[in-house]
Amino acid sequence: MAYLRESEWTERQTLHQRRVEALLSPHWKRRSHGVEHPVFDFLFEYYTFRSTNLCVWSPGAGVWLEAKNGRPVSEFEWSRSGANIEVSLRKLTPKRIESLNWVRTLLKNTQERAARFGCHGLHEWAMVYRSDEYRYQGMQRLRLSQSEIAAVVDSMPVCCTHFDAFRFFTQEARPMNIHQPSRENRMDLEQRGCLHVNMDLYRWAYKFWPWVDSELLVDTFELALDARQIDMKASPYDLVEYGFEPIRIETEAGRIEYEREQRRIATKAISLRQRLRSALDGIIDCLKAKEKNSRGENGMDLVFQAGESTLSV
Repeated sequence: MAYLRESEWTERQTLHQRRVEALLSPHWKRRSHGVEHPVFDFLFEYYTFRSTNLCVWSPGAGVWLEAKNGRPVSEFEWSRSGANIEVSLRKLTPKRIESLNWVRTLLKNTQERAARFGCHGLHEWAMVYRSDEYRYQGMQRLRLSQSEIAAVVDSMPVCCTHFDAFRFFTQEARPMNIHQPSRENRMDLEQRGCLHVNMDLYRWAYKFWPWVDSELLVDTFELALDARQIDMKASPYDLVEYGFEPIRIETEAGRIEYEREQRRIATKAISLRQRLRSALDGIIDCLKAKEKNSRGENGMDLVFQAGESTLSV
């Protein structure tokens, strides 16, 4: 068990809040004025974690905090022992633990599977392929005509391994994909070269927050933010008015640029994936340790924060 004195965790909490506010203030300002953003809003719509919760600092499971004069501002429960508190494990239900173990296996399999870098970001093109009805129809204009987009897709192999990208392919594009990703075969297909797989580290971190510490959570968010911009630059959408020059994967130079960026994100994701795996392993270790103690033997009492947790798995 780690231990933080009150002066230590209050400083970390303050630094964390400042970091998140610097990251998210443009989003909050746009939202307050009802202004949409086709690139960044995805991180708060497709990913369902509330942006304000990113500000809430948690040390993660298995860390005792000295709390003589108060406790961190939070929306989750704490367990107390004398003057010390730790994040409560009470809401780790059997169903949630089952989900946690599934994610642990997914992260392990993904890391051990060879990375692939030959998709060239065609998934976004396959989402508009030969169809007037597609995901962002009417929301964002295309920088190429439908016939030009079709010619690009027809000229290259489509090899997407990510189910949550594949499910938005148009009906005409689905049979063209070398793989047919599904919820059932996700464990066997996801690989660490995939831009969306690396973005999803954020999803797996927030699914198990506050037991995953908030610094790691925001690190995965920053990676997702970086990857999302690359994803959209390489798409067939015209985003120049938002300050995004396209990565023209319809050209050889553009494909080289995309793969370079894809490899950069994959490299950054390696350490984050390992940290997340360690954090999830640590949660299981904490649960096992609690099981060894009879109830009430350690003198711990639950301290409840007003309001319900925002977690969902």
